[in-house]
Amino acid sequence: MSAEPSAPSWDDRPADPLEWARARGTGALAEKMGFEWIAFTAQQCVGRMPVAGNTQPVGLFHGGAYVVLGESLGSMHANWHAGPGRLAVGVDINATHTRSARSGFVTGVCTPIHLGRTIAVHEIVISDDHGRRCSTVRITNMITERARS
Repeated sequence: MSAEPSAPSWDDRPADPLEWARARGTGALAEKMGFEWIAFTAQQCVGRMPVAGNTQPVGLFHGGAYVVLGESLGSMHANWHAGPGRLAVGVDINATHTRSARSGFVTGVCTPIHLGRTIAVHEIVISDDHGRRCSTVRITNMITERARS
């Protein structure tokens, strides 16, 4: 009987940040919603989600789905910034929805506003397939030392 392979440690940081992010996975919720990584650098990360399967009863992309996309991007980027032995956890998130997507994909571009020793703040601009801004999400993550087990 062999053990299941586990995901790499958060402390394993290959040279390619996109490889690091993909190895971490997206988490169960974002995975169910179809989140996928597009790009990841120390300066910015990009991901997307399909509109299909993530809509309100009236057929619009769900406002909470914008927040899931924004938190997925901002939290992962904050954890990359935090580095080995440290953990970034969300302490505040807000979203302003300015347009609704009905089909295709929405793409989030996550850019740091502040990357400090104990706080990271990111802005995520989420657009539809036509490049129209649909939502702006801002997330603040607290950075702490990872508890040793």
